[in-house]
Amino acid sequence: MALIKTIKEIESMRKGGALLSRALQAAVDATKPGVTMRELDSIAEQAILEGGGKPSFKGFGSGGGTPFPSTLCISRNNEIVHGVGGRDITLEEGDIVGLDIGLWYEDMCVDMAVTVPVGNVSKEKLELMRLTRDALYVGVDAAVVGNMISDIGAAVEDVIDLKKYGIVRALVGHGVGHEVHEKPHIPNYRTKKFPDQEIKIGMCLAIEPMITTGSDDIETLEDGWTITTVDGSDAAHYEVTIVIGEDGPEILTLQPEIKI
Repeated sequence: MALIKTIKEIESMRKGGALLSRALQAAVDATKPGVTMRELDSIAEQAILEGGGKPSFKGFGSGGGTPFPSTLCISRNNEIVHGVGGRDITLEEGDIVGLDIGLWYEDMCVDMAVTVPVGNVSKEKLELMRLTRDALYVGVDAAVVGNMISDIGAAVEDVIDLKKYGIVRALVGHGVGHEVHEKPHIPNYRTKKFPDQEIKIGMCLAIEPMITTGSDDIETLEDGWTITTVDGSDAAHYEVTIVIGEDGPEILTLQPEIKI
């Protein structure tokens, strides 16, 4: 897979991104107390298929594990990411729900996520969501030609009060386009754990801060997919796919309209 995408590939990702944004918006609009995760998953999948795309998460497997069974990852409250969307769990007033979604369109892949309030939620949950959303856009702004991938994580880390919030460190953003997950790894904090990379025109990146109201320690549930905080603290997750252009990053998967 090529780190730099062609003009034709980027155009396919642009069209796929527009479709993915519409599908996620449909799921967001249906998110309210009393709806089940399975219902939201069905809404998102139908929107993707009707638009000529194919869900990229459904059937996805890594490391020989159980293939992911749904179109949406739906993660509620202390669930950080990868919550199975086909669960018959009814959303309740005061929940916050991460909706993570991807698709294939013209053989190219895009990815995005948003955290949604279910009815009226607490002030603390709203502040978490706003902070994580702000961190996303700060990370995007740092993704410019001449910077390094590590500059994205540094920018995200700098807007998080680490005395009050945790940055999930075991999970990172990534390249995207030819595969669901590609290099480079894009951490949301300063680290030398991953090889650094100069940001260049034509790179397509999925930037996705994951922030908690407590510890960054995580664990995986028995379903083999759903990742939660160990201490039970709430988590928020926002993500966009971008392409690096000469004049700066272009967001290919525009975030849904949501009031927080």
